[in-house]
Amino acid sequence: MRPADIARSLVFYPVFYLGSILLVLAGTMTLVLPNSVTVAMAYAWFRWHRWCCRHLLGIRVVVEGELPDHPVLYAVRHESFFEAIDLPNVLPNPMIFAKKELLEIPLWGKLGYRYGLIGVDRSAGARALRGMISEARTRGAGRPLAIFPEGTRVPYRSSPPLQAGFAGLYKVFGLPVVPVAVDSGRLYHRLWKKSGVVRYRVCAELPSGLPRQDIETAVHTAINTLNR
Repeated sequence: MRPADIARSLVFYPVFYLGSILLVLAGTMTLVLPNSVTVAMAYAWFRWHRWCCRHLLGIRVVVEGELPDHPVLYAVRHESFFEAIDLPNVLPNPMIFAKKELLEIPLWGKLGYRYGLIGVDRSAGARALRGMISEARTRGAGRPLAIFPEGTRVPYRSSPPLQAGFAGLYKVFGLPVVPVAVDSGRLYHRLWKKSGVVRYRVCAELPSGLPRQDIETAVHTAINTLNR
């Protein structure tokens, strides 16, 4: 680990988290206002994280490929908290399936819910899938959906199988899938962050209606294209 990376990280943590506390407190005061105001505060936090990564950690973001202009299900590789926070800066106002523990964080969880996070109870099996589907239909309002199909963060250059929830959502919603590869684990996963470039690769759209094995194989291959 380079001394410069350690120094950057030591600056990043207090600055980012102090700013986050202030933004969350300000966002909490918007909960009594129209939802659009709260969503704007959520985006302020997403952009704050991106700014801190760029100017304090020296992490630049590059997006390869074109985003579709119609509703899809984005299947995004998950290597670190980086893309968990940064995804709304890249995708067009997505509703994101996230572990339910995030929505239980005091104050922040309420803002995340108002933005459009959908809690996933990974221990509830089929019942969790039914709840995710119902909530997405109720709150989606035509927004694209985004899921981390591995189910949790995975190490850079590993390629675990996809979790069953992805195939269930794909079948029920009947949406085409856009896999998104990301290589944030090289730089952001550990305590001491590294400077460099995080790449998102928006892969070719896959049609709806494919057999489960075919769609899982295609998505698994695509989201791992930056990890070889």
